[in-house]
Amino acid sequence: MNEHRSAARRPYRVAIVGVGRVGATYAYTLLMRGTVGEIVLVDLNQERCEGEAMDLSHAAPLTNPVRVWTGDYDDCRTADVVMLAAGASQRPGETRMDLLHRNAAVFSDVVPRVAGQGILLVATNPVDVMSHLAWKISGLPSQQVIGSGTVLDTARFRHLLGRTLGVDPRNVHGYIIGEHGDSEVAAWSRTTVAGVPLDEFCSRTACPFPQFDREHIFSATRDAARQIVTRKGATYYAVAAALARITDAILHNQRAVLSVSTLVPSALGLGELYLSLPAVIGRDGVERVVPLPLSSEEQSDLEGSAAVLKKAIDELGY
Repeated sequence: MNEHRSAARRPYRVAIVGVGRVGATYAYTLLMRGTVGEIVLVDLNQERCEGEAMDLSHAAPLTNPVRVWTGDYDDCRTADVVMLAAGASQRPGETRMDLLHRNAAVFSDVVPRVAGQGILLVATNPVDVMSHLAWKISGLPSQQVIGSGTVLDTARFRHLLGRTLGVDPRNVHGYIIGEHGDSEVAAWSRTTVAGVPLDEFCSRTACPFPQFDREHIFSATRDAARQIVTRKGATYYAVAAALARITDAILHNQRAVLSVSTLVPSALGLGELYLSLPAVIGRDGVERVVPLPLSSEEQSDLEGSAAVLKKAIDELGY
């Protein structure tokens, strides 16, 4: 990929396929951060897509010198990152898994037309199954197909835990792993605050943290999207920030550890599937997965989460 970009001698390009609320907000987030030099928007609704490109372009003189335009699938094949947000959105009362067959049909059509030499970054739900599907359809190496996974869930977890403990969430380190959905798992046994294991932090700083709080924080993390969709119809700000964070890690070769959805290493014995685990993210995508030593209960829950995803993948025939 580095050779590809050097030969092209152009700014970093991100292509966004599906310019609904998530896609448009992601584009705006990239523009405001100055992450890329080119943003190409692709959507079946051409008029809406052109309007978004115009609106974003008008912000560029006030923010960062980014070229934004409405393109086509060919533009995606030469992009450094192709973010896939195409497909149906979650409706009030629906789970992410309810979207499975609708969005699998969309991916079967779109992915072969956009896969090139860049990274495929999948946001469409159910994101783990869609990431697995994108990998299979595209023919790309698995490290080049990444799902947004539980990067946002992990951020929600850290936010809620930090607020409960009265510390900056950036000093809380812990992960939500497994499915980005109802079977996700909180890795409590690996959670630390300022480098100190959670239980020890609470005992040393006299901040009692009862089991009730753990249950509340986990359920609030897991159900956050459902609560937001019920109140405002969709989630897009935070997921766009999560996607932008992954994009930064890729384009700037940061080797950041993020809980993306990726192909599970065979050594973990969970089967051939995508789910979220901490992984080192750099210019070529997923460099390696960071195995977490889990408690026996967490390991059992992770295996249960993998089984949910494997069933969905088998249902699609992949």
